[in-house]
Amino acid sequence: MTTKQHPWCRHRGRALRAAGILAVLGIVAFTLHDRIPAPADVVAALATAAPAWLLAAAGAEFVSMAMFARQQRRLLTAFGVTMPRRRLLALAYSRSAIAVSFPAGSLVSAAYAFRAFRRGGADRGTATTVMVLSGLLSVAGLAVLYGSGAFTTGMVRLADTVNTHPVLPAVGVVAIGWVAFSLVATYRKHTPRRRHRSWAWLGATPFGTALTGMRTVAPRHWLLALAAATANWLTDLLCLLAVVAAFGIELSVFDVAAVYLTGQLLRQIPLTPGGIGVIEVVLLTGLVSAGAAEPAAAAAVLAYRLLSCWLIIPIGMLTLLVSRLRGGQDVVTGSLLDEFGRTGEGTTGFAEHGGGVGPRGYVREQQSADTGSRGELTGLPSG
Repeated sequence: MTTKQHPWCRHRGRALRAAGILAVLGIVAFTLHDRIPAPADVVAALATAAPAWLLAAAGAEFVSMAMFARQQRRLLTAFGVTMPRRRLLALAYSRSAIAVSFPAGSLVSAAYAFRAFRRGGADRGTATTVMVLSGLLSVAGLAVLYGSGAFTTGMVRLADTVNTHPVLPAVGVVAIGWVAFSLVATYRKHTPRRRHRSWAWLGATPFGTALTGMRTVAPRHWLLALAAATANWLTDLLCLLAVVAAFGIELSVFDVAAVYLTGQLLRQIPLTPGGIGVIEVVLLTGLVSAGAAEPAAAAAVLAYRLLSCWLIIPIGMLTLLVSRLRGGQDVVTGSLLDEFGRTGEGTTGFAEHGGGVGPRGYVREQQSADTGSRGELTGLPSG
């Protein structure tokens, strides 16, 4: 017997979410009240864009989508499921469009991918495991990108640090070694049975199942999937760098990368679908604070979001329509969500935890679906 959530809890969650959004909007209004350029200045800046750099940005964003599809395909291959690259690329566009277009978009996007994996030959456990591991790899890819940037910056400044404060690097090495030793020791103390009980106690059985399935994945599949996840983030960053160059903004790669990574970390807080509003504010504030002119920064943010979000919506909806016209049964209904989230009696289904789409969606979102009287998601076709 499954545990039902009390309506008061759902209403309280929505109220807290609305309060969070209002708080963010208040902070945004206070921060940007004197930094938003006039519309005429933004239009004039848009007219100065270099077409070659914009084409390069569009190409980088396409590669980013292809890398996400490759990440999914590699994980499916690791579990013995083969799906065509073009089909997974179309699925990546459809998922991204759904995630930012519908209520509970991340949940609907995850359910849509779950059905696509099932139709591609994966059983229920494999489909769920692939989605969980894909989300974890997205987090790992972002961490690799962030760590690489921090390491590169640290190496550039290491010589100055050693000359100025020779003790600090030694202290840092000792601290890192101690943390690594503690993590390894803690891991060895926990047996597999104890870890399984911990996952069950948390009500996250799908995640526990995914972690168990990790042991069957060959190392080469892990490396290739992680490389694709990292490339997914990296090419999205290259899109922003190309857009910044298109408008003649003279900022270092490190400055733009720092602004980008800050925005991607903040967007994981599920305040708005696809981080709409959050990303724009963080990028504009960061670029202006780094020294960019306000009109050029606003134009760069608009162009980047157009390529990485707004243009993906019609493309994704088109691929979704083509899939349906070809006879695909990929309509996300209440019955599908029940199947997607059913993992056993008394446990929390994976559907309640959602799924991630890398730079264009939350890595993880806990959000209940808005359903109609017949158990179907509001806003989606019922045929």
